[in-house]
Amino acid sequence: MGIVNIEEDLHDQLRRASKVSCRSINAQAAFWIRIGMLCEVNPTMSFQAIMARELRAAGVCADPLAIVTHDEAA
Repeated sequence: MGIVNIEEDLHDQLRRASKVSCRSINAQAAFWIRIGMLCEVNPTMSFQAIMARELRAAGVCADPLAIVTHDEAA
C-alpha cells in the first residue's frame, strides 16, 4: 500500500462523498479509482452498465427495477 498525494479540494470532496456513500474516505477513493479505471478501459460502456456488470460479477442481482405507478402501489 502506498501514499497518494491529492489536492486539498479533492480530499474534501472525498470526505463529503464518503459520508453520503457510507464508506471510509479510503474506500471512497478506491471506489472512484476503480470505476475511473473501468470507464477508461471500457469507453463505450455507461457508468450504469459498468456498475451492473460489477454487481453481477459479485453475485448481486442487478436487474432493473420495475416502475410502479401510484395506482399499482395502492
